[in-house]
Amino acid sequence: MSVHSRAGQPAEPSDLIDVPKVVSRYYTEHPDPSDPAQRVAFGTSGHRGSSLRTAFNEDHIAATSQAIVEYRREQGTTGPLFLGRDTHALSEPAQVTALEVFAANDVTVLIDSRDGYTPTPAVSHAILVYNTKNAVKADGVVVTPSHNPPDDGGFKYNPPNGGPADTDATKWIQDRANALIADGLKDVRRKTIKAEKYDFLGTYVDDLPNVVDIDAIRAAGVRIGADPLGGASVAYWGEIAERHRLDLTVVNPLVDPRFGFMTLDWDGKIRMDCSSPYAMASLISQKDRFQIATGNDADADRHGIVTPDGGLMNPNHYLAVAIDYLYRHRTGWPGAAGIGKTLVSSSMIDRVAAELGRTLVEVPVGFKWFVPGLIDGSIGFGGEESAGASFLRRDGSVWSTDKDGIILDLLASEIIAVTGQTPSEHYRALTDKFGAPAYARIDAPATREEKAILGKLSPEQVTAKELAGEPITAVLTSAPGNGAAIGGLKVVTGSGWFAARPSGTEDVYKIYAESFHGADHLARIQEEARAVVSAALQP
Repeated sequence: MSVHSRAGQPAEPSDLIDVPKVVSRYYTEHPDPSDPAQRVAFGTSGHRGSSLRTAFNEDHIAATSQAIVEYRREQGTTGPLFLGRDTHALSEPAQVTALEVFAANDVTVLIDSRDGYTPTPAVSHAILVYNTKNAVKADGVVVTPSHNPPDDGGFKYNPPNGGPADTDATKWIQDRANALIADGLKDVRRKTIKAEKYDFLGTYVDDLPNVVDIDAIRAAGVRIGADPLGGASVAYWGEIAERHRLDLTVVNPLVDPRFGFMTLDWDGKIRMDCSSPYAMASLISQKDRFQIATGNDADADRHGIVTPDGGLMNPNHYLAVAIDYLYRHRTGWPGAAGIGKTLVSSSMIDRVAAELGRTLVEVPVGFKWFVPGLIDGSIGFGGEESAGASFLRRDGSVWSTDKDGIILDLLASEIIAVTGQTPSEHYRALTDKFGAPAYARIDAPATREEKAILGKLSPEQVTAKELAGEPITAVLTSAPGNGAAIGGLKVVTGSGWFAARPSGTEDVYKIYAESFHGADHLARIQEEARAVVSAALQP
């Protein structure tokens, strides 16, 4: 990975988007249905794209909203739809478009009562709170491209389970939206109407003591710095400080659709990635002002943890610490509640789970796989390596079924309050016990045909018996936790592993790898991983 010469440096005027241009293109450009790059394409987190590249325009959102109307009607979803948006420039125009389509189709829509921004976890929380009290079921839409650059827009659907829509739903919605666009939007209904209001912020913030030990944080006087990175959590952190009387400073309360206050990410782009040391450089530089400093991406479904002694924590490291702490301190959780991890997350979690005597539930990439377990309590914590996680309420019932960066940030303060040690100190204790793994993700070139083969491999196609000098103990093309296809390959040894998955957007495949024998052994795993995959791809 080649790091840009200005990575981690403040953005300059030449780095900033022209907001009027980005917004005007949303309305004036119309996608070509025959161009795959201009079609509606739902990834793991909805449809994303830039209006400047005719990938996120009014036609896309009108068609997708109509498709959601038809999908929820087919599913028998007749309750209200909770509609939230983040601070990207395209989020408000897209919210207005969606609102007009939903209203014309007689869907009751609830938007923020303060006309403010709504984090993804607050929408998930709202859906679940409503659905526990009502016979008719609600669902939701969040208008956000998450941590993507400022000229991007995003649009994702959360069904009545409150979590990310599964692939059956997203494929149905995507295909129907593209058909509507190809047909000139003839079947898309629209009208202007005023939406009903819902207090997303108050409902979520008031409920926080039921998921995090706020009293312990207040009593210990933990000094917290919270950086929303200009995203939807900005008002939430101010309200959390005030309502719960915490020593919490909102480090950057600014909202600017250009995100001009950001430091550049690894590739020189503005990206609100709270797990990136380059994007988080300004907060990291203030780490000594606070006992704990935290960040969120633009829709607050991701967390970033900064400690005075360790700087920005690797997301895998914090997941292991959070799991170790929660399962030792949440006495109200079901005794059989398992630990959910994606198969590309660190094996440190496996070692922590084994010591805790808890079942490890390893699933494919995508938070949607944790949703059923969080709802029925069979999973207490679900997390993925990209700094997204959620966990149960203190009484063992469901809190959110989408990633919640806010509660993961607050949990870091609880850990300090209860144990007197920072999360990074806890991680060092885990490495003293289990060893210090080296982990990395790299990309390798692959044609579209090779990516298709990789996505459908069987274990028998891997003929290698060893990896980096160790016997291979498992070759996986489906996840051990639920049997679902992983869309790639994972090869495991006693002290290391690699996973290879095709990229959905580029002509590469991603290699995730980890070694408990250090960086040199990790490099050897990566090198041999390429050879193993290349051999498996041969006809």
